[in-house]
Amino acid sequence: MIPFLYVKPSKAQAAIDTVAKDQTAMFIAGGTNLIDLMKRSVMNPEKLVDINKLPLRKIEKEDGATHIGALALNSTVAEDKLILERHPLLAQALNAGASAQLRNMATVGGNLMQRVRCPYFYDTAMPCNKREPGTGCSALEGYNRMHAIFGHSDKCIAVNPSDMNVALVALDATVLVSGPKGDRKISFADFHRLPGDTPHIDTNLQKGELITAVHITENPYTKNVHYLKVRDRNSYAFALVSAAVGLELNGNTIKSARLAMGGVAHKPWHLTEAEQFLAGKPATEATFKQAAELAMRGAKAFEHNKFKLELGPNTLVQALKNAAGAV
Repeated sequence: MIPFLYVKPSKAQAAIDTVAKDQTAMFIAGGTNLIDLMKRSVMNPEKLVDINKLPLRKIEKEDGATHIGALALNSTVAEDKLILERHPLLAQALNAGASAQLRNMATVGGNLMQRVRCPYFYDTAMPCNKREPGTGCSALEGYNRMHAIFGHSDKCIAVNPSDMNVALVALDATVLVSGPKGDRKISFADFHRLPGDTPHIDTNLQKGELITAVHITENPYTKNVHYLKVRDRNSYAFALVSAAVGLELNGNTIKSARLAMGGVAHKPWHLTEAEQFLAGKPATEATFKQAAELAMRGAKAFEHNKFKLELGPNTLVQALKNAAGAV
């Protein structure tokens, strides 16, 4: 780890100005991912701007939406009464992530920004376009068991590791940011990027922009929801495949659905075609299998992750059955 400067402003504008003016400066809150990356010399910011003094921890109703401050802890959000009542899918996804200790430190904003867990990204002796653009992707011909089956490029096949992000894209959340040019809102589906030719850029945030909150509008997905995460062990493991499902039911008929998958792409993978297919259909296993078949269109596996082509649809079908209460 290289030496770095540390500042802790009490005003958001001061934090934004500091990061905007210094090319190497970065925000830090819980630090559960960034500190690991610094210890391994994967990331080397010369200045850390601690934002923990900023008033960004509230969870409350605001203008027909649920407002979740960027500094709200993952564990706090997962146990919050409003979240449990209005957005239980988010609570389930948060509780599936990391460990209890990490959830007590990690913030919502930090969770959005966590980097990929590709072993070649962490190994500074290996080529990695995400860590060092232009050097190549070691995972393409390497051990790629955990890697993407959707949206990858010949520059990068890593996946977004967050559970929370899968639920938030399914719930059509919005990310609120403040920056040198003012405030703006980013649809969650547009917040993270596919790797393309620039895999070193994970999000559409601009330099100096600070995540201040996440908004989730009121929705009918308060009862028939399920987050299913398939992983190598039952705690402190990233998803091989996960599925976030919200169903609006009228008897046994699906009025509407929200679906997303994790562990399969460089960004949380929103299954819009399958959502549209489910609307108006009976909530049966046969229907769910057809939706899963649609969801897997375009999937392409590599040598060591071909199992995801079968695990993916099976996970989605099981999550749909759990959400519908059909198990």
